[in-house]
Amino acid sequence: MTSRLKTFGLIALIGFIAGVIAQAIITYVIPWMQDVLPSLAELGSFMIAGVAGAVVAVAIVGIWAYTSGRRDTY
Repeated sequence: MTSRLKTFGLIALIGFIAGVIAQAIITYVIPWMQDVLPSLAELGSFMIAGVAGAVVAVAIVGIWAYTSGRRDTY
């Protein structure tokens, strides 16, 4: 049972970190990208947020995959 709680805790921590990163991206990165690339402002911030969310998700899963290590179940 404790390993299940550890797993839930780890997922909650990853979700919290993802939320903090998403808020930082929404607050700082999206307005900066719209200033640097004005043509993206016409597409809407949801397109930029989608790309940023995809990058964050891949980064978080990549970090999790590398830190969890490989387990042989033979």
